[in-house]
Amino acid sequence: MAVAERRILLKHADQEGYTPDIECYLRHGGYDMLQKAVGMKPEDICSEVMASGVRGRGGAGFPMGMKMKFLDRKSGKPIYLICNADESEPGTFKDRQIIHKDPHQLIEGMMITAFAIQAAQAFLYIRGEMQEGARLLEKCIEEARAKGFVGENILGTGYSCDIVVHRGAGAYICGEETGLIESLEGKRANPRIKPPFFPAVLGLYQCPTLVNNVETLCNVKHIVDMGGAEYAKIGRPNNTGTRIWSVSGHVERPGYFEFECGALTYGELIYDVCGGIRGGRKLKAVIPGGSSSKVLRAGERYKGTLKDGTEFDWGIEDIPLDFDGPMAAGSMSGSGAVIVMDDTVDMVEAMANINAFYQHESCGQCTPCREGSLWLKRVTHRMVTGGAREEDADLLKSIADQIAGRTICAFGEAASWPVQSFIAKFKDEFVAKAQSQANGEVKRAPYGGYPLI
Repeated sequence: MAVAERRILLKHADQEGYTPDIECYLRHGGYDMLQKAVGMKPEDICSEVMASGVRGRGGAGFPMGMKMKFLDRKSGKPIYLICNADESEPGTFKDRQIIHKDPHQLIEGMMITAFAIQAAQAFLYIRGEMQEGARLLEKCIEEARAKGFVGENILGTGYSCDIVVHRGAGAYICGEETGLIESLEGKRANPRIKPPFFPAVLGLYQCPTLVNNVETLCNVKHIVDMGGAEYAKIGRPNNTGTRIWSVSGHVERPGYFEFECGALTYGELIYDVCGGIRGGRKLKAVIPGGSSSKVLRAGERYKGTLKDGTEFDWGIEDIPLDFDGPMAAGSMSGSGAVIVMDDTVDMVEAMANINAFYQHESCGQCTPCREGSLWLKRVTHRMVTGGAREEDADLLKSIADQIAGRTICAFGEAASWPVQSFIAKFKDEFVAKAQSQANGEVKRAPYGGYPLI
């Protein structure tokens, strides 16, 4: 029997009759937690977030309470809050559910967070392609402003903070927090070198800045509601709260689902929640946290010892659906995007598609990434258009190895990790493709190649 969802953030998202306007939100208790929060000391709200153990839902999984703690409050500079709504990781479609279906929950979470860190100004940086989401958020912020929840003298407290919606440039790199800050300042979104440019110290306009994504900021409202200690009881130690998972690929029922962290495994998600592999076929591989995470192959075993000393011996189906499970298996939960592949998938073509994406999205600032991602794309494109060579697998790995760890931001890892893991786990398919083409079994596509995304 499938594990039941525990919808906290998505409680009203698909509820019949629930609309994104403020009147509907107020009828469901909206902004009550902001009212409660402004009656608390800002530092107490930060302490509750720290006690909750909530980790960022954007990809890195860094504790939000620690980010708040690291803010440079002694500099005397204004503090800024940025909501990262630049949801661009392939396979991810969770934040947009909140933006479109319950936007005031995000606005309330942002305003509580802004009050907690005494932000002078808040920014909502939304992906450029999400025009409807941007329009809706601007409308809802105006509604909240008219009610005294945003803007001057919030709820009569004397504290003022406005939210500006800023549409991104339609580039994946704008989701990297320092690239986002550069973009917000009106510049090309080239990520900054850390150190010294940690946003908590030298962020927007060289001022202390807190950057968190949509799902993370929504959690703040619920932490204020139930208290940090009570919130921390949801999920598992170091994996607290619920997470929204986007499931796509070859399953019977793809979609988005909210579960307590660690309440189920990848196997239960795929087979019980999503109805299993489409058409009764066999599972071949899973990308567990967005296209930048390392692929997991069906049938392989993952053995080791968890942080609490527990030994494990897992297949894909046994990996807990939380932050630490995929990491223990050598990958990561990333943005919560689970991409399922069945036994019909040509892994070389899948790799070519991913490489095309990262080559297109590299900002070009770092030579290893700019040149490396280009050659990764060229080699895999040649392989899928009839020019594969047996040595290509080793060549791809060599290129990827020269990118990871040699770039300013984590995009280098995002481009190289998929290649390294695909080669490590499916090298036989790369070699077989070259051999079959050499034997004339696979001919060059007459139209010049497969369309790559």
